[in-house]
Amino acid sequence: MKRHLLTTLLLGGALLFHGQGEAMVKGADVSWLTQMEKAGYKFYNDAGQQQDLFKTLKEHGMNTIRLRVWVNPADGWNNISDVIAKAKRAKAAGFDLLIDFHYSDSWADPGKQTKPAAWQSYTFDQLMSNVWWHTYNSLVALKNAGITPKWVQVGNETNNGMLWEEGRASVNMKNFAWLINSGCDAVKAVNSSTKVIVHLANCENNTLYRWMFDGLKNNGAKWDVIGASIYPTQSGNGDWFTLNNLCYDNLSDMVSRYDKEVMIVEVGMPWDDPKNSYDTIADLLNKMKWIPNNKGLGVLYWEPQSYKNWQGYSLGLMDNGGKPTYALDAFLLQ
Repeated sequence: MKRHLLTTLLLGGALLFHGQGEAMVKGADVSWLTQMEKAGYKFYNDAGQQQDLFKTLKEHGMNTIRLRVWVNPADGWNNISDVIAKAKRAKAAGFDLLIDFHYSDSWADPGKQTKPAAWQSYTFDQLMSNVWWHTYNSLVALKNAGITPKWVQVGNETNNGMLWEEGRASVNMKNFAWLINSGCDAVKAVNSSTKVIVHLANCENNTLYRWMFDGLKNNGAKWDVIGASIYPTQSGNGDWFTLNNLCYDNLSDMVSRYDKEVMIVEVGMPWDDPKNSYDTIADLLNKMKWIPNNKGLGVLYWEPQSYKNWQGYSLGLMDNGGKPTYALDAFLLQ
């Protein structure tokens, strides 16, 4: 089916089905939640009544929560204890879990993949060992708390690898592949059924994805799912329609090329443009249903609970009073 015809059909109303055996993954990364609550932020339902965020997200059709893990963050947020506290609440509310290892003390993304301070002087062999042990120990701690994630990301937005400089993919793809395998092996040692995600940003960039996953495959890397980020207002001048189509084409190519499942693990749109946000989310969810071989898993929104420009982020799905905009209703589709 041609993509423009596809988009026209999908935006026309109800979601279409293509025979997937499992429910579509619909969810959010809410890693800021405990920090926001500590700062006094409150969250509300559609009627304006104060309510636990997880209940509100569940009422809007979400079924999956993603949480990031930092190694030794200066303020403690997103360390394994904080992650466990959020994960227990998510599980109690009936959500599946995706755990996102950054392998850093703070943000890891395409522009920075900074080694944890305690790992700075390590040899490459020591880095591989610490990736294994950090991943393993964190997942064992979660398991001991009654949490077994369905998916685990080994690295976050690793467009050019991780743990720079040793793991910079453009300099040494083999090193990056071996770091991925260290994390993957640790995940499987805790629970063999947990699926490992390798995650890149810029879902619209097929050249990037082919370069990275060809390189990883050629160097023996192991993974189960290709994860992607898409932020139309940041990488496409707000043209969500074109960016979504490019993302769909890219992920379809990933399935055909590597026979792996794909998932959009981050999407964000401006909170004050709920119509375009709703249309973007609805279109991406529908496009996942048309990924070849039923390998489109679903869509996760990045920090939808953010409001009042929390941490400079204005792509949440709440108004300035902490009440959902109607864009969140897109996850009710299906």
